Order: sequence, then C-alpha cells, then structure tokens
Amino acid sequence: MKRFHVHAHVIDLQASIAFYSRLFGAEPTRIESDYAKWMIEDPRINFAISTRGQAVGIDHLGFQTDDAQELAELKTRAQEADMSLLDQGETSCCYARSDKYWITDPQGIAWEHFRTLDNIPVFGESAQEAQPQAAACCTALSRGKPVDAAGKPVSSCC
Repeated sequence: MKRFHVHAHVIDLQASIAFYSRLFGAEPTRIESDYAKWMIEDPRINFAISTRGQAVGIDHLGFQTDDAQELAELKTRAQEADMSLLDQGETSCCYARSDKYWITDPQGIAWEHFRTLDNIPVFGESAQEAQPQAAACCTALSRGKPVDAAGKPVSSCC
C-alpha cells in the first residue's frame, strides 16, 4: 500500500512540532535537531518537516511504497506519461536509505517516489553533511537549481 508524502521547510522546528503534533493528534515518529517526521495511518501519510532549505513551505510531494513492485509500477506510469525521470536508485537522504526517483510536474513541483530500505543516523551520507545549512533533499530539483553531468542536484543530499 502506498503512503502520500509531504516535506515542508519550517523556520521554527519546535513550534512546528508542537503545532503538527496537535493537528495530527500524534507525536512525531522521528525527531532530530533539524527534522521531524510523522507516519500517520489515517490518512496514510509520511509528513516531514525540516529547517534545511531556503524557502519556507512545501518542498516536495511524493509517494512512499511498501515494496519494490509498487515502486516499479509508479515508475512505469511516469515513463508512460513521458515524464522526465531522475532515477537515483539506492541513495541516502533525510535520515533514511531509500530506493528512489524523482519526477517534476508541469508547474515545476518535484515528486519523490521511494521505498525506504533502512533508517540512518545522519541527514544524508554525502558532502551535504559538511554544509549543515545547505538545502534539504531534492531542493535543487524543486527549485530549478543546477545539476551535475549525471543529472544529480549540486549541493543537495540527494
């Protein structure tokens, strides 16, 4: 079963944790110094907030799948719709190791399709950690920032 995913940037993490905990009627399932995540069952949503990034508000949307088959089905739909697809395969970002790819809608909103493989103790395992105030996952994709020769965002954990 798929789970809807929303990642938003916030200025005040503690105030936002308090607000969303009351709104969802649940405490976050993970809290870090710059990040919090709720895994809500009704409705099924993976809602994450972080202080990383440049603009406050929605950074990206997505679908989290429970298994590789569901992820493959979403990828096939994206390819059949002639959407540009950035396939990152297995990567680390946002305190998790995941198999993921990205697509962008006609308005420029980034959509992350992923399957979480494991939790990790750091935000990402890349040069991102050397730049603690740098953008969050996929910010380069959703904000039209530069990508390297392989199509991967520059200065992003993804």
